[in-house]
Amino acid sequence: MSVKECNHHKGKKHKRFRKIFWGIIIFLFIVLVTILIIWAVLKPSKPSFILQDVTVYAFNATVPNFLTSNFQVTVSSRNPNDKIGIYYDRLDSYVTYRSQQITYRTAIPPSYQEHKEVDVWSPFVYGTNVPVAPYNSVALSQDQDNGNVLVVVKFDGRVRWKVGAFISGHYHIFVRCPAFITFGPRSNGISVGDSGAVKYQIVQRCTVSV
Repeated sequence: MSVKECNHHKGKKHKRFRKIFWGIIIFLFIVLVTILIIWAVLKPSKPSFILQDVTVYAFNATVPNFLTSNFQVTVSSRNPNDKIGIYYDRLDSYVTYRSQQITYRTAIPPSYQEHKEVDVWSPFVYGTNVPVAPYNSVALSQDQDNGNVLVVVKFDGRVRWKVGAFISGHYHIFVRCPAFITFGPRSNGISVGDSGAVKYQIVQRCTVSV
């Protein structure tokens, strides 16, 4: 084979590879544009959360600057989307007082939420001898004397959206649910069993950031 024929053969191969390469690029571009158009048309809405109730099993601040607490919180989550599912890949629950975390994190098992579906979770969140900032310890003592303590139940995690066969990347979800816990004569809680636990019906809409 002459040098001319060899170069001509190589040129043909090169052109064929270039066509295949650009064909793949154009195909991927079309797929990406289609997904973006579907995403824009469907406009996924963030889930809504409602704090249903809080049961207090322990809330002991007798040791200065330390707090022992044990709660069971019930929260419902609703997917408002018509054609989009939600994967909850990670979701941790914990309680804060005046922006300070007073319990450990409790993990909620990963789950998938169909469109328009409602899920209910009732995790236990607790903390044993958790250090509390001195100024928060003073404020907590005053709030307890007044018979009204505001705590915030929080959920923090990662979600993904599912549209047909397409699954998005991870998005951070942050949920904040305020809850008033009453004590003494002002208490509106209901005693639960012989354990001394008190259940508070909250039914409070939570703020959700995604």
